[in-house]
Amino acid sequence: MSATRPGVCGLLAIALSGLLIAAPARATISAVSTPAALHSDTDGDAAADRQAVSREIERFRSSSVSISQAMAIAEARHAGATTADISFDGGSGVPVYRVKTLHNDRIWRYTINAATGEVIGGEAALPLTELDNEDRSNLAVLGIIKHRLADAVRVAEKAASGKAISGGLVRERGRLNFAIVVISGDDLKEVLLEPPGARGK
Repeated sequence: MSATRPGVCGLLAIALSGLLIAAPARATISAVSTPAALHSDTDGDAAADRQAVSREIERFRSSSVSISQAMAIAEARHAGATTADISFDGGSGVPVYRVKTLHNDRIWRYTINAATGEVIGGEAALPLTELDNEDRSNLAVLGIIKHRLADAVRVAEKAASGKAISGGLVRERGRLNFAIVVISGDDLKEVLLEPPGARGK
C-alpha cells in the first residue's frame, strides 16, 4: 500500500521552506530520473521509455479532471474518507485515476474516468488487517495527522510550478512523507513533504 514510487534519483534536491503557513513542515524537490515508472514496465531503451512517458503526459494534459477533483470524488463516496494514494493511468483505453482512500479501517479502491469524473466499475475494499505491519503503521499515522494528501498536492504544485500526476505515502529514512510527482513543463519532479506530527510515528 506504500505509494507506487517512481524510480527517483536525487539529481536535483532543493530544500524549500515557508511555502504556505499551513503547509507540511518540509518540502524537497527532486528531478525524476526514470519517469518510465509512470506505468511503463518496459525494460527497453531510454528512448522508448521517454516516448511512453511523453504519451502519458499528453493524455494527462488533455484530461478534464484534475488530481484534486479525482480525490474529492473518491472521498465523497464515504463521509470522512481520506485519500492514501492516487495515480494517473493513461496507458489503457480510457485515461483514469486510480485512487485508494482510507475509511473505517478499510482501504477503498476506485477507478475514476479522467475525462468525465465518473467512477468506473464498483468500489473494492480491503481490510487493514490484510496489509503488512509497515503499511498499517503508515495508514495509522495518516489517520491522526492534520494534513491530508490534498494539502500536500496543493503545496507540491506550487513548489514545483506544475500539476500533480500522482501522490501517496512513502517512508524515507524512517520518516513518513507525502511523495507527489508533478509535471512541470516537460519535466517530472518529485516533491517530498513531511507532514507536521508525522515525525517519530
